[in-house]
Amino acid sequence: MRIGEVAERAGVSVRSLRYYEQQGLIESTRTSGGQRRYGEDAVSWVGLIQQLYAAGLSSATIRELMPCLQSGVSTPESRVRLREEKARLDEYISGLERTRERLEEMIELAETPNPHCPVVLG
Repeated sequence: MRIGEVAERAGVSVRSLRYYEQQGLIESTRTSGGQRRYGEDAVSWVGLIQQLYAAGLSSATIRELMPCLQSGVSTPESRVRLREEKARLDEYISGLERTRERLEEMIELAETPNPHCPVVLG
């Protein structure tokens, strides 16, 4: 499958595919004319990569987990790594929740008339 077809079917840009390949997340072969050719499973792999990126994993972490993802067999190390990533996301979410709470407090203050704080929400 050519790069444009994979990009279209996976809903990503050609540039993203080149980046994934550069990062060692997907592989292609080259035709005699130098065009990239991908296997039939490339679209599903790109979808998985997108999900992992959306979950906050870095290229390096995804690359580290690829052997387990490809074989369908996890290792103690991969399970530890995934738990670490989940803990990192949990902490990030907690931080966002604290920020949201502070913002809600600021909104309440701003909505309460106060001559010493002329902030007005409109």
